[in-house]
Amino acid sequence: MTPPSHRNSLDVKKLHAKRLHVDTTTTLIAMEDEVDRLVAAWRRERPDLDVEPLEVLSRVSRLARHLDRARRIAFAEHALEPWEFDVLTSLRRAGAPYQLSPGQLLTQTLVTSGTMTNRIDRLAKKSLVERLPDPSDRRGVLVRLTEEGRDRADQALAGLLEQERALLAELSGAQRGELAGLLRQLTAPFDNIPG
Repeated sequence: MTPPSHRNSLDVKKLHAKRLHVDTTTTLIAMEDEVDRLVAAWRRERPDLDVEPLEVLSRVSRLARHLDRARRIAFAEHALEPWEFDVLTSLRRAGAPYQLSPGQLLTQTLVTSGTMTNRIDRLAKKSLVERLPDPSDRRGVLVRLTEEGRDRADQALAGLLEQERALLAELSGAQRGELAGLLRQLTAPFDNIPG
């Protein structure tokens, strides 16, 4: 069986092999992608519509699918499902002693109470989290990351970052910073809606 670290590097190479590498920004900008073809077809078929939003948002959508694939690769290397990674890393980010209430986990993962209870049960059966009584609330519980859960979260995060770096390989550091700022400008209003 191929060791996990070697499999991960092979998957990154596969991801790189699927990408077209070019030497100059001019060449890249002059290249046509699937979105260019889609937009051209709509402009031909519906010249009465302004299809400019597709130029940005269709690319964001396509990139999200590539990111989803990269996430699945990284998590599979560590025998985790995406939802397991989300819960474990929410606890990991909380800092020592790596514990949160189920309500805090709900806020961070945006799922229903019933779904979170099911997820905690399943992670506890795998010994990745444990339930503890909440000292500040006799009826409450805290969910704490076990040592194994912490190790799996750390390893899966490292694998995910390797995959994400491969996705961003065509951009310089300055371009990544500029893109992050532009995307923040688009997402901040949604992330800061009261209620």
